[in-house]
This record gives sequence, C-alpha cells and structure tokens, in this order.
Amino acid sequence: MLRPTFIIIVLSLLTVLLSSPLELGNFNSDSRKAQQARILLVTAHPDDECLFFGPTILALETTDAIVFALSLSVGNSYGLGSTRTTEFHKSYEVLGVPAERRWIVDHPSLQDNITATWDPKIIGQEIIPYITSNNIDIVLTFDYAGISSHPNHISLPYGVAHLIQTLYALGKPTPRLYTLTTVPLFAKYTSILSPLSTKLDVSMIKVSAWLRALVSKSGIIDESISLSRQETVSDARTNPLFVSGIPEYMRALLAMRKHESQFVWFRWLYVVFSRYMWINEWLEVQMR
Repeated sequence: MLRPTFIIIVLSLLTVLLSSPLELGNFNSDSRKAQQARILLVTAHPDDECLFFGPTILALETTDAIVFALSLSVGNSYGLGSTRTTEFHKSYEVLGVPAERRWIVDHPSLQDNITATWDPKIIGQEIIPYITSNNIDIVLTFDYAGISSHPNHISLPYGVAHLIQTLYALGKPTPRLYTLTTVPLFAKYTSILSPLSTKLDVSMIKVSAWLRALVSKSGIIDESISLSRQETVSDARTNPLFVSGIPEYMRALLAMRKHESQFVWFRWLYVVFSRYMWINEWLEVQMR
C-alpha cells in the first residue's frame, strides 16, 4: 500500500511540472526579429481558436509578437452565425487579441459544412487583404490533415499556399506558413499525460546537455565526438513547440466557455482529454 507521504511527493512533482508553460523554438521572420513578428492565425470556425490553438496564442502574448486572428466562417451550419460571431469576439477577449486585430468572414462559398471542401482560390482572395494591409509576415493555420479531419480545416493550408504563390508571382512580399501538426488518434486524447511526458523529455535533454558540457570541460571526452541523443533531439526541436501550464490551460478553458452555443456535453470531454488544450507543435511549409 502506498504511503501518504509518497503520494503527496508524487502529486507535488506533477503539479510543479504542470504549473508553468514551456516554449521551444520560435516562428522565424524574414523581415523582423522572431519576437517582433506580425502573425496572422487563420481558422475555419469560431471556437477553433481555443479548441486547437490556445497554447500558441497565450504563449505569443508573452512576447513582442503582434497577433492577428481571422475566422473564415461564422459557423452558421445550424443558423447560429450571429450568436457564434459574438462568441468569437468574447473568446478572443479572454485570449488577449484586441478587437482591432480580429475579424470574421461570412462568404457564401466558405460556409461551415462538415462535408464541404473550400476552394483554395476563394480562401486566398478572402485572406489576402488582411495579409497586405497589416504587413503580415507569418501565417498560422491547420495542417493538411486538419487535426480533426474536418474538410473546412483541411482546405485552409491549400488556400494559404495559393495566396502565397499568387503574391510571389506578383513580385510582392510573401509570408511564411506554419501549420499545426496533427498527431495520431491515440495521442490526441492523452490529457495531462501529453504535457507531462513532453516536459519530462525536455528536462532529460537539458540534463543530458548539462552533463555533456560538464564532461567535455573536464577533458574526459573529445568534443568532436559524434552527435549525442541530446544534440539529435535538439535539432528535431527547432520547430516551434508550445506547452501550456495550468494557468494557460484554465484561460483557454475560460475562452471556450464563451462559446456557450457550442458547449454541449462532448465538449467537456474534449477540453478535459484533448492534447491540443495543452500542446501545439508547428511545422513550417516550404513554399519555394
């Protein structure tokens, strides 16, 4: 039988690991320092911002990055477009994106529909004014699997890629494109196990790096030795990774609560078990 002292120690360690956020890598910008980037988050529906992108939005708030947000539909699949538009703005108030830097589009060809694939050309046409008028140099959106396989989500990276190609053909500045990595189904609903395992992994890497540096300085091993696990993993970690702490998770949950029309019973299951409430991993799409 486990002793109460042991249980308290374990729970204390877990709380410490979960309490603070973790950031690795950053969004590179051609024209500005990474911390000063002008970043546009493009989503498909109101509530995507807190269901999938909360860790990133809240992490960027602590930097000098200027974050903009654009939803390409009002989420009118059940005739609740007006309600969901209001909820969209309330949610972003919680997440810290001001009214003058967030917009929502209601285009007849970009309607919330779980069976519809959106036209990349129309997506590009709708996004491009926001890119050019706000000097956006980084665009964040879903990847080609769409996290949940929703066709509206999947359409977005194709649309952003189309607009980047259009701008390039016109000889105009083009933003970088980063997409949120879709993980396998078994990893999507691991709840606090995801941030715990990630933070433990990173901690081990840092300890390994410290030990290696210590041993290297002592002259026991040659610094020219082949790559260690630490160095290999560090290379793999150059892509942006944001892990929320408990305060950030609670804030994303509060933002989701602003979407009252969407907060049905299965949303509770999602916010409790979803990895994306805790972790965002990004990959840059090389356009040329």
